[in-house]
Amino acid sequence: MVHQLFLILAMLLPLNSSATSTPIEAAPVSKTIQQASLPAKPTGTAFIVISKRDLTLTVYDRNAAGDTVMVAQFPCCMGKNKGNKQKRGDMRTPESPKGKPFKITMIQDASTWKHDFHDGRGNIKAYGHWFLRLETPGHKGIGIHGSTNNEKSVPGRASEGCIRLLDEDIITLKKHFAYVGMPVTIQAEDAAPLPWEPRARQAATK
Repeated sequence: MVHQLFLILAMLLPLNSSATSTPIEAAPVSKTIQQASLPAKPTGTAFIVISKRDLTLTVYDRNAAGDTVMVAQFPCCMGKNKGNKQKRGDMRTPESPKGKPFKITMIQDASTWKHDFHDGRGNIKAYGHWFLRLETPGHKGIGIHGSTNNEKSVPGRASEGCIRLLDEDIITLKKHFAYVGMPVTIQAEDAAPLPWEPRARQAATK
């Protein structure tokens, strides 16, 4: 009996201590989620949390009872390389300091914007309909935009540092939620959901 107990315990325990210290990455979210009834125009109170770990852009707002709830979630594409952005050209997406979210400073029509990814396709349309420019101290040119000619990269890691959404999702985000001054928190790869996020997501289903 004792021998059997030790055998069971041996099967349950990890083979080495490193097995428990390796973080498990969440599977990318590939489905757009949004509340059934979208606001006709931005409320001016919504805010964004972007998870590098989950490859998601989540919009939160307050409901009629004053509770914070999730109102939309979009799969997204992040910088090709992991880690916080250090310099121009490092292919990393910047992370906002704790308690200091970035902000949307401009909402620009990007429907005609082109970019050369140096992959043989030349100078092609690449930004979807809108570019939501972010204030990211120390770094310029970072924003949330569409993925024209690059939609297969969403969700994933392929951008030069910006946050890509599907073209239809950037239209939804701009039309129903985004506004100049909107707070945008970008979390590091090893960051867990914020303490209140599970409750806010659950409240959205009620």
